[in-house]
Amino acid sequence: MHDATQLSPIRIGLVSTSDRASNGIYQDEGIPALKDWLHSAVQNPLQFEERLIPDERAVIEQTLTELVDIAACDLVLTTGGTGPALRDVTPEATLAVADRVMPGFGEQMRQISLHFVPTAILSRQVGVIRGKALILNLPGRPRAIAETLGGLKDKDSGAVIAHGIFAAVPYCLDLIGAGYIQTHHAVCAAFRPKK
Repeated sequence: MHDATQLSPIRIGLVSTSDRASNGIYQDEGIPALKDWLHSAVQNPLQFEERLIPDERAVIEQTLTELVDIAACDLVLTTGGTGPALRDVTPEATLAVADRVMPGFGEQMRQISLHFVPTAILSRQVGVIRGKALILNLPGRPRAIAETLGGLKDKDSGAVIAHGIFAAVPYCLDLIGAGYIQTHHAVCAAFRPKK
């Protein structure tokens, strides 16, 4: 058990892929939503590397590579660019820089989103490992970001309807040799096997 006062900082890359937001046509909502949720869920001090970039595959690949290989992020979260539209190339760019694919993350995100919209099956988010970092593609809408990270609970009983993907992130990072994350149990109960 780690003492919360002794927790090491975690470096997290936050990438929003949007032609319009990166050109200043509208305000990006993805990165602020990611930061809000992470501040509420994670006990560690957080260090963010933020990137607002266009939906260009080469730019996304370069950004992800730089965040892992140079900025030494333990975790990289992308938002946007995961639908079936021709400009949505975030999954292809993510897979191109991957050492290993972690299909369960995308599967669970779609399961959570299907509770709200039937078009969740059109989403193509992926999770991958590059070196000692985990890269996850998240939806673009702030509410969907919070739902996929934190999961769904029954409003009356509080029972878990669908586990959020972040519950598995700390243990995944343990297994690949990345930084140790401790969560606030009330927001996100991270699962680690009992020793």
